[in-house]
Amino acid sequence: MNRGAAPAWAYLSLAASMALVGGYVGLSKLLLAVFPVLLLAWLRFAIAAVAMLHWVHRAPGENRLSAHDRRLLFWESFLGNFLFSICMLYGVQLTSALAAGVVMAAIPAAVALLARVFLGERIRPRVALAIGCAVGGIALLALARGGSTSVTPASGWGYALLLGAVLCEASYVVIGKRLTGKVSPRRISALINLWGLALVTPLGLWQAWAFDFSRVVAPVWALLAFYAIAASMVTVWLWMQGLRHVPSARAGVFTVMLPVAAALVGIVVLGEGFGPAHVAAFVLALVGLLLATWPERGAASAGIQGRAARP
Repeated sequence: MNRGAAPAWAYLSLAASMALVGGYVGLSKLLLAVFPVLLLAWLRFAIAAVAMLHWVHRAPGENRLSAHDRRLLFWESFLGNFLFSICMLYGVQLTSALAAGVVMAAIPAAVALLARVFLGERIRPRVALAIGCAVGGIALLALARGGSTSVTPASGWGYALLLGAVLCEASYVVIGKRLTGKVSPRRISALINLWGLALVTPLGLWQAWAFDFSRVVAPVWALLAFYAIAASMVTVWLWMQGLRHVPSARAGVFTVMLPVAAALVGIVVLGEGFGPAHVAAFVLALVGLLLATWPERGAASAGIQGRAARP
């Protein structure tokens, strides 16, 4: 059970995790130009499985997994790894990075809502205001980046898939809160990646059968390796480390870093424009993070965190 204010490193872990997710979401457009979606997802899980093989085993003193824990691990992987990857990659492919930034701005609100429904966490006024700042800042950022507002049938499906990715990511946060009280972050990362690999392998092999791997150049393989390690290993471990000490609704605010980082990739790597509206959007996002993380007076915050940390 956690008491008192969460340590600063927990907040840093949450922010770094979502920033990495946003980075690889932005870069996924480059990988999708080379690999089909299901093959890309399969290669991601396979590379990470090799890297995390030594994380699978139970650490000394760690409890055995109960049947309930195993079910949670499956749903954590199915929703937060497998289904999120499929919805996000197909959604970006059918729309644009701009559309992904707009829709992903809804993640903090979705997390707070699911945490309220399934974990009983109360949404304090300051956290609600932080959620509003996060959503408003990233919506402003997305609008500032410009782009077509027309919706074709294909992009309509793309928006629906991105919304599905939002709900999957919110479920990932809430289920992860249940798991972190019983299973170490490293083992959670390894086990949900293995579930993801098992789920996508038949589909990945189907697309690999007709794919010409000889046309993939070395820089693309390097980007794929970064994508796999960041998506399945580093981001999950960082997120679970922070989530052990922070209530889900408050942790959800840090998902604002996902679309912020995706936008930065677009600006820095893809050469998109940057102006005053972008500055205003980043200020709003920063205000939201400060509202969510600034220590509260009294014991109310400790009580909320204690209830949220119970298995």
